[in-house]
Amino acid sequence: MKKLLNLLSLLLGGLFVFSGLVKLNDPAGTAIKLEEYFEVFAQDFSPLFELLIPIALPLALVFCVAEVVLGIAVLIRHRMPLTLWLMLGLIVFFTFLTFYSAYFNKVTDCGCFGDFIKLNPWTSFIKDIVLLVVTLFLFVYRGRFVQPTYRLGDLIIGASSVVFGFAGYYAIVYLPFQDWRPYYVGAHIPTQMKPSGKYLYAYTMRKNGVEQVFTEYPDSTWEYVAMEHKNPEVAPKITDYRVWTDDGDYTDSTFTGAKLLVIIRGADGYNEANFAPINTLVDALEKAPNPKITALVVTSLDSRTYENFRHNVQLALPFYYGDGTVLKTIMRTQVGTWLLKDGKVIGKWAFADTPTAQQVQALVAKG
Repeated sequence: MKKLLNLLSLLLGGLFVFSGLVKLNDPAGTAIKLEEYFEVFAQDFSPLFELLIPIALPLALVFCVAEVVLGIAVLIRHRMPLTLWLMLGLIVFFTFLTFYSAYFNKVTDCGCFGDFIKLNPWTSFIKDIVLLVVTLFLFVYRGRFVQPTYRLGDLIIGASSVVFGFAGYYAIVYLPFQDWRPYYVGAHIPTQMKPSGKYLYAYTMRKNGVEQVFTEYPDSTWEYVAMEHKNPEVAPKITDYRVWTDDGDYTDSTFTGAKLLVIIRGADGYNEANFAPINTLVDALEKAPNPKITALVVTSLDSRTYENFRHNVQLALPFYYGDGTVLKTIMRTQVGTWLLKDGKVIGKWAFADTPTAQQVQALVAKG
């Protein structure tokens, strides 16, 4: 029994640490998932869940740190009765979320392992059921775990909370440590927008009460029933990237030459003084004759809000619109810079880490 308890605690603690670290790499991504759940629960249960949406980011940071710290606590056998109570509560919560996602098809990706590993809802639910069974087993035998020194354990848990809390905060302010999204540095966006192989669709259609599957969409005499991707692994990684103005689509223009895109998703808290790093960068690039780098703004703000914003920060750049969800995927911070050369991502910076003109020029020259 002792060996079994040790093995299960090692597996459970290790999985919690791994899952928590993956999410801690990008707490803003976890916050996005929480916002999706809160929006769904506000519709299905109570409008009170809308009150949690503004605090989704700090809640996400707390959840991520708690997951890592609880995993460490299990690994070092620290205060196992209390630790397993907390872990059991967390797993019950996650199990409810994944069941709700799977059964009602509400949130199709739980974000259990961030963008590193994508799990469909039912796989996520089965995973949580297994974890719940293991946790319950350990919980029943929680009295058999012996901790040599509580003081050392308290010190490890306290230090871990501080270290991983700071790491999560750093990832929020300065972007994720590792970018697993399709807009990462080194990605060629036009290529990401195309299938990587033969990409087939299977259309289930109905006529005269009879269903039939087609690989090409049939004529209008058939009634649409369902569609399935036959090779989802070669599907385009990017399907919704678009840049436009009221005059038309300008997506392809962002793929020609060197472009510095200033991504703006939010307007709160910025003024001319604290926006100086980006204005300085833009001014320096405009004065530099070589290499030629075109700076522009892509924003998800409405026209009135953006006009007020750029007046407040004195940002004199042509601006274009982008979908808010897409821009949130590209840039986790509300404001940041994204450098493309002929469609390839060669730089990405959070607002707090705005580069100098020399850094941008060096990257463009290097290609």
